Amino acid sequence: MGPGPSNPYPEVIEAFTRPVMGHLDGAFLDLLDETCDRLRAVFRTGNTLTFPVSGTGSAGMEAAFVNVVRTGDAVVVGVNGVFGERMCDVAARCGAEVVRVDADWGEPLDPQRILDAHPAPAVIAVVHAETSTGVRNDLAELGAAKGDALLLADCVTSLGGIDVRLDDWGVDIAYSGTQKCLGVPPGLAPVSVSPRAVERMRCRPQSWYFDMGMIADYVTGGGARAYHHTAPISMIYALHAGLGVVLDEGLEESHCRHQRCGDMLQDELEARGFSLAARAGARLPQITAVRVPESRLPPSMTEADVRRTLLDHYGIEIGGGLGPWAGQCWRIGSMGHTARRRNVTLVLAALDAVLG
Repeated sequence: MGPGPSNPYPEVIEAFTRPVMGHLDGAFLDLLDETCDRLRAVFRTGNTLTFPVSGTGSAGMEAAFVNVVRTGDAVVVGVNGVFGERMCDVAARCGAEVVRVDADWGEPLDPQRILDAHPAPAVIAVVHAETSTGVRNDLAELGAAKGDALLLADCVTSLGGIDVRLDDWGVDIAYSGTQKCLGVPPGLAPVSVSPRAVERMRCRPQSWYFDMGMIADYVTGGGARAYHHTAPISMIYALHAGLGVVLDEGLEESHCRHQRCGDMLQDELEARGFSLAARAGARLPQITAVRVPESRLPPSMTEADVRRTLLDHYGIEIGGGLGPWAGQCWRIGSMGHTARRRNVTLVLAALDAVLG
């Protein structure tokens, strides 16, 4: 349990033991192509430019922005947590005119406020599943009414855990991470770019490493692959295996499993008198933000001491609050391989034992 890396699926661990091939080896390129096909299935998209960026979710965020944002572009960003804040920072570094639309932490963003924030933005950017607060934000309404804007979505914590439908929702650029609901260690950022967004990509973005035009020549080049960078071979083995597990289980069943575990955890926490930080109806099942019960902390223990005790004595990692919620809430993840009822039971029992 925890908001960080989930325990990998056994198939993923086995994938790391495979012999390492060269990044231009034909057998590896075939596996890379199959990995990209699996990513399209999980993103529910037909986008040709769908591939794993070599880097964590933040690398996916930067790759998404630097390839489509030009100096002076109006970029509307929905902010109701740490990662919306980070989007503002990255967009500003690209020279954008950043238009923030804020919601209170724990509250979902209002799509209409985002749509009304600027008459003609180049990009609308939203975090689908805000990891810092456990809140789900709507993408479908934004995609249906975005006009000429590109819709850019952070799907780091949503992909594999809740429904993600890039094509149906009109999402033009999405990025994710491997360490959340896909059950793969951190190290890659799956990215998908619509043909509409490809047409608007910068010919020469600020970043060489994240230049998607150059990467596309390697990833989607068919028989003529242009060398761009040395791909992390073993991580792609692992992603290939993790995506295979998710697709074998079935996306709907994976989503239902995450929902069942999240519902169980949240219901049991409330039954114990805990206060959940995210608004009912907008809570994510895979990440639960719960307010620290100050009155129930053992004598001489801080909330950080409780988290350390859970880790040291029970092998359970839960995250602390971020930003203004630091020291005020815990974030309990139930993602990927860890999203099992037995793990929910274990974390509840451990909390009971530590808090008394």
